[in-house]
Amino acid sequence: MGNVARAGSLEAANKKLVAEFMEVFSTGNVEAILGYLAPTATWWVAGTIDGISGTKNKQEFREMLSGLSANTKTGAIALTPIAWTAEDDRVAVETESYSEMNNGRVYNNLYHFVFEVRDGLIQSVKEFLDTEHTRAVFL
Repeated sequence: MGNVARAGSLEAANKKLVAEFMEVFSTGNVEAILGYLAPTATWWVAGTIDGISGTKNKQEFREMLSGLSANTKTGAIALTPIAWTAEDDRVAVETESYSEMNNGRVYNNLYHFVFEVRDGLIQSVKEFLDTEHTRAVFL
């Protein structure tokens, strides 16, 4: 029973960290967002969208975030978690985004994120999303 209780508290702590991360992400404060990522963290985005898809290290993710934020009226893309699954060091979150863009379009996408959390920091993120919606809004 002790291992189950410890695992439950680890999963709850990881879920809390990811929830806080999503709140901070929604502010558009790039440096605060990056503060949740381990120095060697990676962020992978599905699809074949130039400048967005593929695996990025922390510095490349900083550059992508800064570029995306610059295209929004508020400087941020708001993330709203819908459903959670947490097991060991993995947190999976179904999420909805919303942002009004400088180009007059609305970015309102659905995602499935998989976060790997270790030592209180996000080690990796996999982002599955509607790439056609992203392409239509940003490009």
